[in-house]
Amino acid sequence: MDGLHLSENQNGGVEKKENPLANIKIDRPLYEHKELRENYNYEEKARKKCEVGLGFIKGVLPIIDWLPQYNWKAEFTPDVIAGVTVAIMHISQGMAYGLLAQVPPVVGIYTAFFPVIVYIFFGMAKHNSMGTFAVTCLMVGVVINDNCDDTDNDCKIRVGSSVCLVTGVFQLIMYIFRLGIVSTLLSETLVSGFTTGAAVHVLVSQIKDVLGVKPDKEESIFGNIYTLISIAEHISDFNYMAFIISVLTMIVSIANNEYLKPKLAKKCPIPFPLELVLVLVGTGCSYGFDLAKEYKITVVGEIPSGLPPPSVPPIEDLISGIWVQCIMIAVVSYAISLSMGLIFAQKYNYEVDANQELLAQGLGNLVGSFFSCITFAASLSRSSIQANAGCKSNITSAVSCSILFIILMWVGPYFEQLPKAILAGIIVVALKGLLFQMKDLPKFWYLNKLDGIVWVGTFLAVTFVSIDIGLGVGIVMSLAVILIRGIKPYACLLGNVPGTELYLDIKRYKGAEEIPEIKIFHYQGSINFASKAMFRAALYEKTGVNPAEELKIKRKLEKLVADSAQYGSTTDLMHRKKNKSKPTEVKCIIYDFTALSYIDPSGIIMMKTLSLEYKKLNIPIYIAGCSEPVYETMVKCDLLDEKKEFYKIFVTLHDAVQFATKKNTQNDQDSMTIATIF
Repeated sequence: MDGLHLSENQNGGVEKKENPLANIKIDRPLYEHKELRENYNYEEKARKKCEVGLGFIKGVLPIIDWLPQYNWKAEFTPDVIAGVTVAIMHISQGMAYGLLAQVPPVVGIYTAFFPVIVYIFFGMAKHNSMGTFAVTCLMVGVVINDNCDDTDNDCKIRVGSSVCLVTGVFQLIMYIFRLGIVSTLLSETLVSGFTTGAAVHVLVSQIKDVLGVKPDKEESIFGNIYTLISIAEHISDFNYMAFIISVLTMIVSIANNEYLKPKLAKKCPIPFPLELVLVLVGTGCSYGFDLAKEYKITVVGEIPSGLPPPSVPPIEDLISGIWVQCIMIAVVSYAISLSMGLIFAQKYNYEVDANQELLAQGLGNLVGSFFSCITFAASLSRSSIQANAGCKSNITSAVSCSILFIILMWVGPYFEQLPKAILAGIIVVALKGLLFQMKDLPKFWYLNKLDGIVWVGTFLAVTFVSIDIGLGVGIVMSLAVILIRGIKPYACLLGNVPGTELYLDIKRYKGAEEIPEIKIFHYQGSINFASKAMFRAALYEKTGVNPAEELKIKRKLEKLVADSAQYGSTTDLMHRKKNKSKPTEVKCIIYDFTALSYIDPSGIIMMKTLSLEYKKLNIPIYIAGCSEPVYETMVKCDLLDEKKEFYKIFVTLHDAVQFATKKNTQNDQDSMTIATIF
């Protein structure tokens, strides 16, 4: 090929410039797809066999693989530092998010302990800080709120552990059927809109503790609206001391996050444990000034010492009412944790298996449910701090669990007088990252209007209706977008870059030239029962050849020729009718299927019909560049029947063009020979 570079000059013309890169020259036979298979010994892909061996065991239990290779001398110290750092965060966040889930605060620490022990053995996302997470805790809290009274802690623990059990069972079922791909239903746009809306829910739920009021029980539908109305009705119960404590907590936390933490990060990778300091100072002040009695400050309350005895969650009476919400919690907790794990895996160059994470989280939730835990997931903020603190492996989580074990056994009861207002302030400040995702909307809207609509629809439904309904709305909208894009794919006509075998969209590349009498139809997407009509319409529109219309024109011309004696010569007749009945000059159509991802039997039937329609016009159709799975489908559905000769299929588009050009030239020569004879 010539090394040419085409560019448009100031006068609108196309200039040819020498390409500084080396030229490419190709000399090979012209291949049809069938010939390529025969010449190069094509074999169908063999099905994988299920084998149980050491590799399988290592895949299911990754600790067997990484622990023997663990470098204790170089990696243990960073893991200990990271583990201590994260454990300190678990204490404050565990209690805070426990309240968010409507369960006693100690349940949040249970959740950072029991399921995480299981995850150490089965999980692969070593930089994920597993435990309580605001969004999943809020979703669990909605289920608990629907089934329990505000004062019945035993009921709350039973419902919370039942949700954890059912969630774990669903995740294990997804693992068995290899449904890790389900997480792809939650697109980046949907997750952003959903988590932002959920953050608004969390913010509204904390207003009561910030103001020190006790509103009526929240409604599951339009909960935010009813909560704000109820808070307004009970504003006379405003507790100024609770408000002062919350505001001071937020001011100190914001100052730490915005000013102190960035400066310390330059000198030390371990962040200052301000949240723990606030918890300790708040607890000390509550004891010293007897805030619960003197100022009627709501405190955390009883925190039992020791580990809870194992018990089976009572799901018999609850399963019928919670299973739909549990599926959503299972998918959300898995998708968020997996996305975090994949981000860190890419950054630190290791692999995370999507289905293995289902097993790890499913088993973690299953075991945790027997110890009064709620559903666990990866926390965005804790995971970032864990990575920055030097985490090297799951030993970090083991160190964190060791410290939490000490807290649960002997230290927990000392936090009984901790004001809830402090935990509310910690939660509100922690929401900054989620709430600031609102800045993503202009980006999504600019990139694609449909993505922007998904974000807005999901956010509004979550914020003003409910979390589970909002998630459902978001998934439905995302699927609708996929369907819209699938049934309205990209299609265009291609032209050849002179002197090369490059074929480009003639509307976008002015230097590409159409090949005379040949239409190259490029189609991107799939051809199935839903999109076949779109394919046919796009083909007619782009090529300008509608077989039905062309046949009508042909019949009209034949009739007019037969009646030409009434109008004069045939030449005069054609001159008068040329604007009304001009037949197509296209002699060949080529389908460029290099971007065709899938075709189903309905699409094959439609293509057979198209072939027969164009044959009536003596216009052959060739196919170029289809993938092996698409080609195999065509073979199985008899599209390549040699007797009927529906299509010829070529390996590349250039092969098809060369064949069509040669065929057209040969037909023209035959026509000239016949005309000369007569």
